[in-house]
Amino acid sequence: MTSETKSRIPANADQAMLKTLGAQVRERLASNPSVYKVPTDDAELFAVGEFMSGAECAKMVDLIDAVAKPSKVFDLDYESGYRTSYSGDVDPCDPFVKKISRRIDDLLGMDPLFGETIQGQRYMPGQEFQPHHDWFHPNTSYWDFEMGRGGQRSFTTMVFLNEVEAGGTTDFTELGISLEPKPGVLLIWNNASPDGLTNPKTMHAGRPVQAGAKYIITKWYRTREWL
Repeated sequence: MTSETKSRIPANADQAMLKTLGAQVRERLASNPSVYKVPTDDAELFAVGEFMSGAECAKMVDLIDAVAKPSKVFDLDYESGYRTSYSGDVDPCDPFVKKISRRIDDLLGMDPLFGETIQGQRYMPGQEFQPHHDWFHPNTSYWDFEMGRGGQRSFTTMVFLNEVEAGGTTDFTELGISLEPKPGVLLIWNNASPDGLTNPKTMHAGRPVQAGAKYIITKWYRTREWL
């Protein structure tokens, strides 16, 4: 996926913090009756229905349309075909965006300083995001830079914003789980195992949209303050 480069930061540099954050979020979500744990022994994957209202989803779709540009994946460009959606960061200073962002923080019990800016993504027919991990791989061109501006990604949160006419599932390819987009549903997953090591089983893909459009927002959390 990326060219190898010599790294000064060890691959397991954030293991202790990933383990700590995993335990904290796991306990908080377990105590919340609105959170559903997706049945699998190989990863920690959760869902929350009606996390955003229909009106909130529609407003976020408009914000995404205003900022969407061809998506990038670190040192892969749009023409590679690896990620062919359009995406963009929504304004973190917008009061509406701040409200949604804080709602996610509160659900997980995460320090807001650890959260990246919410990114909006739009998939049109034929567009996709091929299988990938959200956590950062060592010995890549971006490893030292990303580890230096907030550390490893601990949790991923994703909200589906609209009904998709056909296609556009989110598939966890190593788990055999395929999830259809349902407006307002929030997905949460731990990018690490309970021992604090990054979990290869969290490989996932945004499958091609066959008809209509697919809109989502994603917010990632780091192990330290995100800069």
